[in-house]
Amino acid sequence: MSALTVYRSDGSAAAAPLTDHNAIARMLGELGVQFERWDASRPLAPDASAEDVLAAYDESIRALSEKFSFQSVDVVALRPDNPQKAEMRQKFLAEHTHADFEIRFFVDGRGLFYLHIGDSVYLVMCEKGDLISVPANTTHWFDMGANPDFKCIRFFTTPQGWLGEFTGDDIAARFPDFDSHAAELP
Repeated sequence: MSALTVYRSDGSAAAAPLTDHNAIARMLGELGVQFERWDASRPLAPDASAEDVLAAYDESIRALSEKFSFQSVDVVALRPDNPQKAEMRQKFLAEHTHADFEIRFFVDGRGLFYLHIGDSVYLVMCEKGDLISVPANTTHWFDMGANPDFKCIRFFTTPQGWLGEFTGDDIAARFPDFDSHAAELP
């Protein structure tokens, strides 16, 4: 289930998690974060190719393209049996920003975005069907868990793709990781 939990930046919970998608979208929208649901135009097999995935979401991708000028769109999947899962997870656990939007659509599985905005940290559990667009220069990090299991469409507005500017702040250590947070959700 999609969920939004708001914490103070000291690591203390500020409110109970929201699980109503429309309420989550409204709260994140007030912060400039786009959060919406997409449906595939046809059923997808768990092992669907990148081409099949992109074709199944073609209409939604074209609509989003009207807002953003994408240099590239791709599909990435990470499964629990990947021998490099720990290294891949570690890459995104430190707080960072991007010069452009970070836009992800969860075709399958789930992941946890942490958005550090003002004196709050917003934990956004994204699941299958969720699109999140984190505005440029928003401090954030991402956790996929110890045994990641997701497939995402990634959208890039720069030719270089994913380029993180790390803040050097150890704030991420004050918050529950993906696995702990997922276990606490209703």
